[in-house]
Amino acid sequence: MNCKEHHLPELELSTGQVKEALQAILHTILFIRSPGPVAPMDVNCEGFHWTYTRIAYDEIRSQSRNKQHYLDKKVDSGIEDFFKNLIQIGPELLSGCLTLSFFERRESKQLFGLVKHEEKVIWEQWILHVVVNNTPRPVDDDTASRMERQRIQDTAEAMLKSVFLKIFQYASGVDDRIVGTTTSMGMEHDAGAIAGCLDHIPPTMYEFEIRSTKKVNDRENLVSRVANMPALLNLDGS
Repeated sequence: MNCKEHHLPELELSTGQVKEALQAILHTILFIRSPGPVAPMDVNCEGFHWTYTRIAYDEIRSQSRNKQHYLDKKVDSGIEDFFKNLIQIGPELLSGCLTLSFFERRESKQLFGLVKHEEKVIWEQWILHVVVNNTPRPVDDDTASRMERQRIQDTAEAMLKSVFLKIFQYASGVDDRIVGTTTSMGMEHDAGAIAGCLDHIPPTMYEFEIRSTKKVNDRENLVSRVANMPALLNLDGS
């Protein structure tokens, strides 16, 4: 089975925004890729004008034999490891890479079938680069400070929206390599190609893991940052 990689647009966030943004992203993907029917629960972000859907708490408790918030602990633990693995890339700037992997465990026999071996087969990975900006926000109440705070917030929300749009695109089976056809109703995609982009998902039960790495691909980092660069702020209001 080939592992399919989904590279999400880069995020640049202030330190206080990172945890909630990563929780929203990870829980959304886990809900979309949940093996079997689950109960949904909508969560309103406190730091963003955004609502996402995750697996409901009751569903987590029932599937984990009353281990309270098992899914939350695993997600939060992955985010804590992400913070520990951040590297300095500039003044007040840190960078890290978070990977959410889905895998299944397969049992194989070796040495004429006398030895059993269990291997972990990863079939899908979601990869996200994050830049953490520690630059202090302006706290004054003058016009320039208010505009700068709003600019920072708008930029973060635009980047987060870009990530979610890409998640929904990948989850629906529309790969970047699929060429669409423009019609009067918008963009249409070949159904056979879409089905082919989803056939890597195993029909059996599978698991997930969250890992952080310090290695960042400079070329991907530059391309992603340019593609997601916000429009310049026009101070004269025109």
